[in-house]
Amino acid sequence: MCPGARLHLKWRKRETQESKMASVIPLKEEKLLDVKIGELPSWILTQDFTPKGIAGAFQRGYYQYYDKYVSVKKGSFAGLSTVLAAYMLFNYCCSYKEFEHEWPRKYH
Repeated sequence: MCPGARLHLKWRKRETQESKMASVIPLKEEKLLDVKIGELPSWILTQDFTPKGIAGAFQRGYYQYYDKYVSVKKGSFAGLSTVLAAYMLFNYCCSYKEFEHEWPRKYH
């Protein structure tokens, strides 16, 4: 959390699809996609921006990806193709200047 920032805790009732009962969760624990635009600044202030908090966010993202695409009973090509596409895009961005000189020109 940023030093000097106020801790904003808002509570919102969310209905779960399974039980249709309202559960109360704090704004800090909500996912980014569940936050409304008006609540976005206060949601950002509640997040942990220390190196430990950022490392934890990357770790949670890795485990979510691993659970969704790698550790499944019926695997598909989707997980591997996502990693392969990201690798190809990264390499293309790294060597863009080299490719730029090899493009055919109208007038040499």
